[in-house]
Amino acid sequence: MNKFSLREIDRIIEMAWEDRTPFEAIFNQFNINEKELISIMRNNLKRNSFKLWRERVSGRKTKHSILRENSVDRFKCNLQRGISNNKISKR
Repeated sequence: MNKFSLREIDRIIEMAWEDRTPFEAIFNQFNINEKELISIMRNNLKRNSFKLWRERVSGRKTKHSILRENSVDRFKCNLQRGISNNKISKR
């Protein structure tokens, strides 16, 4: 039923928690929309962690590319683990 490996789910959750990674970057890498992302987060986080995450991302400009004041041409920040060609690299 689940189309993602545990490693991919871990990466999706990590990207969702990152302030500077927009939902569009998650969609481009994993082909899941915001509704599917919310479902993954709900099913894989503790109830309170999910609530904290929803409060954190609700209305946050950096999580939606269209709301950002300046355009960003990249999907990762300098602190993020190495990713190449939208594939998970060695950890």
